[in-house]
Amino acid sequence: MMFIKILGPGCVNCHTLEQLTRDALADLHLTAEISSVTDYPTIVAYGVMTTPALVVDDRVVLAGRIPTAAQLRDLLTTAAD
Repeated sequence: MMFIKILGPGCVNCHTLEQLTRDALADLHLTAEISSVTDYPTIVAYGVMTTPALVVDDRVVLAGRIPTAAQLRDLLTTAAD
């Protein structure tokens, strides 16, 4: 099982990234535990300076933008391998 974190202050983009991630996981028939991290010191500890960011299994795979659905599926597929 993958562990995914959405890093950000809880803004609209953060919620959008979370929903797109859930949709991509469903499309790929993958399961993951998803959590949101809004604590600024924790976000910075990941080396993230722009949000939203996507962390898969404690590795930052995306930061500072909302990916397309296809880009997100590619990121998750690569992370699942």
